[in-house]
Amino acid sequence: MLDFKTACLSDILSHKTMYYDEIDFSIVKKSWDILSKYIKIPFIIHIVGTNGKGSTGRFLAHYLHKKSFKILHYSSPHILKFNERIWINGKDSLDFELNYASRKIQKYLPLYLLEKLTYFEYTTLLALVLSDGLDYLVLEAGLGGEFDATNVVPADISLITTIGLDHQNFLGNSIKEIAKTKMRAADKKMFIGYQVFDEVYDVAKEVKKELKEEFDRDILIKKVENFEESNLNKKFPLFLRRNLHLVIETLKELGIEIDEKLFDDVKLFGRCQKIASNITVDVGHNPLAAQVLLKEFENKKVSLIYNSYKDKDYKEVLKILKPIISEIRIIDLDDKRVVDKNNLLDICNKLNIIINTNNEISDDKEYLVFGSFLVVEKFLKDLSFDEK
Repeated sequence: MLDFKTACLSDILSHKTMYYDEIDFSIVKKSWDILSKYIKIPFIIHIVGTNGKGSTGRFLAHYLHKKSFKILHYSSPHILKFNERIWINGKDSLDFELNYASRKIQKYLPLYLLEKLTYFEYTTLLALVLSDGLDYLVLEAGLGGEFDATNVVPADISLITTIGLDHQNFLGNSIKEIAKTKMRAADKKMFIGYQVFDEVYDVAKEVKKELKEEFDRDILIKKVENFEESNLNKKFPLFLRRNLHLVIETLKELGIEIDEKLFDDVKLFGRCQKIASNITVDVGHNPLAAQVLLKEFENKKVSLIYNSYKDKDYKEVLKILKPIISEIRIIDLDDKRVVDKNNLLDICNKLNIIINTNNEISDDKEYLVFGSFLVVEKFLKDLSFDEK
């Protein structure tokens, strides 16, 4: 039996629940109520949405760092190493920083809370501890909004990225239900970025009214528009420029001078990232992400390296991507959450998508690696890829 009071961080995380059927917000809330007495949290920008949270957060954190602010960006999940989740002042967190934060949590929390906190809740607390005394904390929500672990701290600004259907078992079965769950995390100001579904804006008005009636929170709503007309750096794909547009409007709200050249060297690991002239990796996993890639690879053909979790709409994803797929390779993953390979092969056959069982990478083909963080992680490890 692990002693959570004395164990090292790696042992604690290895014993934590990563996946669960329901969320008990009270555990992380009680934990933060205790820890908050010893931590001074900075200005918090909370990022909530279905797609685009990671790139939006990194654009914002990168710019604030370039402007000499002390900044922490918390995101999830990681691709190659846990340290990616907590990015401090321009670089991934170091092991000694993470261990320091863990020891502080162990010092103040009673054993029963240490034992009950999930993997994501514990890592969220690590980020909050390490944000102590900084200027800004860019805090990316996990699955949801209102009952997400990141919502234990009040947000100064909530950024709403593109909302679509995903994680329905937690968030609801319609765009309206999902948007409402996510937006109810807002505390003061809500900036709404690019949306595929117009009803998201209507939901925002409903949420504003609800939060006023229930908690006397008077939320300021700003609808960020004119994405297509933006002349932002064309080095980024259109969907990333849309996220960047939301970031720039946020910086304007903060009264920070805009110099678009400062975004040029941002590193967006795994976000429509070209790791070679003919290989693009993307950690997206849902139909919304597939639509983005369909547009990005318009009039091209790619060899798709793919797999999916069984709770994702992989059939719809493959239907969307079919016009750009020349062939598909199902990358093997050792994870109980992954869909049965025979299901994917059956769908590919029904869609008349050519299946390639050759694992070699050819110089004369263009590859798209897509389907989840796990797909990208496995591919990069097989390739012995080093982000640095």
